[in-house]
Amino acid sequence: MRKIPFTLFVVLFLLFGFSLKAQAADDSIDDQASLFSSEQITQLKEAIGPIEAKTKARIFIVSNTDNDSDSTRFADYYMLDRIGKNQNGITFYVDMNQRKFRISTSGNMIDYMTDKRINQTLDDIEPSMRNGNYFQAAQTFLENIGSYFDQGVPGGHYRVDTETGKITRFKTLTTTEIIIAFVAAIVLSGIFFAISVSKYQLKFGTYKYPFREKSTLNLTRRNDVLINSFITTRRIPRNNSNGGSGGGSSTHSTGGGTFGGGGRSF
Repeated sequence: MRKIPFTLFVVLFLLFGFSLKAQAADDSIDDQASLFSSEQITQLKEAIGPIEAKTKARIFIVSNTDNDSDSTRFADYYMLDRIGKNQNGITFYVDMNQRKFRISTSGNMIDYMTDKRINQTLDDIEPSMRNGNYFQAAQTFLENIGSYFDQGVPGGHYRVDTETGKITRFKTLTTTEIIIAFVAAIVLSGIFFAISVSKYQLKFGTYKYPFREKSTLNLTRRNDVLINSFITTRRIPRNNSNGGSGGGSSTHSTGGGTFGGGGRSF
């Protein structure tokens, strides 16, 4: 069998890897409302590729002129159809018919794009949307995603289900906390080992515990009777605010999937 030269193999690998990366970002723009020129679409795709690579999430920019349904549900179902339930993704949707723009998040992007960060992104985008500079709005959207992902999930992060009021908290460890825990584990393990060796070093192989002489057994009979039981319930209020402080992310369910996000009119 003829062998492929190593240099040719490397070239083919790089070309193949590049084509896969390009293909991943190639279907990220769905501009049915013709808001962007062909050059602008190319620039947006080039910007999306590296962000998708580091976030491990799909990024979509979508626009249309004929949507009569709720813009939130449209954005959620669009991403649901493209990547499935609870997969990593984020969509910037522009509804030209209802004059609304929406950010929808799924999977890990719910945690990176908290309510506070989404509201800040919407604040940054809104002036461009009102001025009709949709390309600048899309660029700002992408820049904010990359910046917030680099900052990481905020400490004390939690999700709030706006439909049930359920709060799910997440613990994230900082680099300092990881180092402290690692050092403490080593120190405590060393102390435990030293004490154990010091205590039993003269007893290995020779010492036998006289368990027959030093052990006792007492058996008693006990009956437990259930007299009464009580159940306490409480209602958790819903959190219907679109915004939020700290590291919280409001979520809702669409089509069996969990989504976050927020939107504005323009």
